[in-house]
Order: sequence, then C-alpha cells, then structure tokens
Amino acid sequence: MTPIPAPASRLAAQSTRLAFLIAGFAGAAWAPLIPYVKLRCGFDDRHLGLLLLCLGLGSITTMPVAGVLAGRFGCRWIIAVAVAVVACALPVLAFSGAPIVIAVALALFGAGIGSIDCAINLQAIIVERACGRAMMSGFHGLFSVGGLLGATGASGLLGLGLSPLSTAFILTGLIVVAGIAAVPGLLSGPLGAGEGPVFALPRGVVLALGAMCFIVFLAEGAAIDWSAVFLTTVRHVAVRYGGLGYVAFACTMTAGRLYGDRLVGRFRGRTLVVAGGLLAAAGMLLVATVPLWPLTLAGYAMVGAGCANIVPVLYSAVGRQRRMPEHLAVSAITTLGYAGILIGPAALGFVANAASLALALAAVGVMLVGVAVMGMLLRRSLLEGR
Repeated sequence: MTPIPAPASRLAAQSTRLAFLIAGFAGAAWAPLIPYVKLRCGFDDRHLGLLLLCLGLGSITTMPVAGVLAGRFGCRWIIAVAVAVVACALPVLAFSGAPIVIAVALALFGAGIGSIDCAINLQAIIVERACGRAMMSGFHGLFSVGGLLGATGASGLLGLGLSPLSTAFILTGLIVVAGIAAVPGLLSGPLGAGEGPVFALPRGVVLALGAMCFIVFLAEGAAIDWSAVFLTTVRHVAVRYGGLGYVAFACTMTAGRLYGDRLVGRFRGRTLVVAGGLLAAAGMLLVATVPLWPLTLAGYAMVGAGCANIVPVLYSAVGRQRRMPEHLAVSAITTLGYAGILIGPAALGFVANAASLALALAAVGVMLVGVAVMGMLLRRSLLEGR
C-alpha cells in the first residue's frame, strides 16, 4: 500500500470525519419517520418489527461485499455509491404506503449505511496509521454527533409542521452536499488487497475483536431499544420522560468519544478497554438492580461513558493484526458488531418475556465484564501499538 503524503493525509482525515458524520446523520434521520410509516401502512408492533429487520439484514449482507470492494478499488466510489443509494431510499421511506416498497427501500437504505460504515472504518485505520497518532475515537465521535444531529434535525423539522416527504428531501439534500464534499479526500485504488479470498470468516484475534464488538454493540442496542421501555414499565417513569435513559447514554458516549483520542494518548488502549468494560458493566448492573430511576439514568450514563472508546480502540487494533487481510478483518468485525445491534435487542426481548427485563439487562452487564476480561488477555501491543 502506498503511504499517504502529509497534505493528502490531512485531506483524507477531513473526509473521514465527514463520512462518519454522514453515516450517523443518515441512520438517525430515519428514526423519527418510523411512526409515520407505521401509521401510513397500518402496521401493528409485530409487523413493524419484521419490517425493521430489513434495515439490519440489508446492512449485514452488504458489509462483507463492501469490505472486499473497498479493499480492491478503494473507499471513494464505495462510499459515493452508498451515499447515492441512501439519498434515493430516504424519500421513498417518507412517502410510500406500500409495505413491499417500504421493505425494499429499507433494505437498500440499510445496505447504503452499512457500506459507508464498513468502508469508512477501513479508511479510518489507514488514515490513523498515516498520521501517526490516535484518531479513531474522534472519528467515531463524529458518528455519534451525526446521530444526534440527524435525530434532532428530523424531529425539529417535523415539529415545525413539515411533511415527512419535505423533511426527507431537506435531510437528503444535506446528505448529498456532505457526500460531495467528502469525496476528494476518500481513498481510491487498491488498499493492499490484491490477493486473497473474496470472503473469509473471522478467525484468531479477529474473532476475539469481533466478539467484543458484538457485546458492546449489543449493549448499545439495549440502550437504544429498551431504555424507554424499562424506565416506563419497570421504574414507572412517566412516558414523556422515557427517552431520558437514551439521552443520558448518548451524551456520555458522544463526549467520551470526542475526548477519546486524548484519553488513548494518556492511558493507552488496553486500559480504556478494560476500565471501560468494567464501568459499562457496573452501569448496566446498576440499571438492572437498583429500583430508583435517578440511579437508572446514572447507570445508563455509565454505560455510555464505558462503551465510548472500546470499539474505536478495537478498530485501531484491527490495523495492527496480521491474522487476516485488513479489508476482510474490518468487514468481519463490522458485520459482527451490527449483528449485536440487530440480534441483541430481539434476544433481550425473549429473555424479558421468559423471565424479566431487569434480568436480561443484568445479563448484558455480565457480558460486558467478559469484554474487560478479554481486553486483559489480548496482547498489549495489539491494543496499544507498542
């Protein structure tokens, strides 16, 4: 792989930040439109849940392909095409009342988001290495910022009385403009992947890193999908305050990631993985066991702070391992991570139905302890670059 010259690396870093912002923004912009889709199509909760699987399945099935194509042809055109797909799918989701059309559009939307996420993490590893300093947490922090901007922007436009279609067109315009601005600094050409298999199952240390990503993303999915339900049904908080759990989680995660590169430089990656896993585990167990809603919010804040920099450190570690080609390793752990978000919340629902939601969340806390243990067992040089 040809090294990136210093001026080009600065441009590539800016484009990487912008692409992470796009991925977070686009994914979150869809969320406020979901109630309108449910009402327009006449879905009940079961049908809506099945429909939402299309997004996750579109992402997971596309990520391995995106990783292979990015390795062979570079990230630029993968991300450009994926942004175009997202821009075409979002307005369809905003106005169509045909379930089959919605399902196809949602699968394409998920494929676009997943492709951006996979390709840009590969670029982030290369750019971080070229710049010679910790940057991954800041990149992922902009994904979180994009998510907050997308959700609040869409909600704000809808709150002003704009139709879902008008809202979608405005959001799509912003996504397209940002995508065009990001293109010049995105890497093109082979990224060191001329030989090797098209697909490869994760193995060795890559499998361990993927398993850790799966657990952390599962915890994130639990906070996104179950925090409001838990607060309102178990802690008996008023429905209008049910979203505070996710707000507490998202705020500490975003702040932790934006400050994370300095933390990596000061405390090293292994410390952040171990301490973060233990902090997140303690927060989830606090949520599950202490029947006081202010402490439940504190627990969700601890989960966000603890999880904030684990995944960025793990992605940096992928660039240091030699067990698998970089592009295949990135697509493997990204797919496993998304599987945590897709499968995890559904599995929690089954456990909650069989036992209790508190027990399901406590189980996530125990799994987060496992992340800390695995962080201690991995080679120091893998997590710290030394």
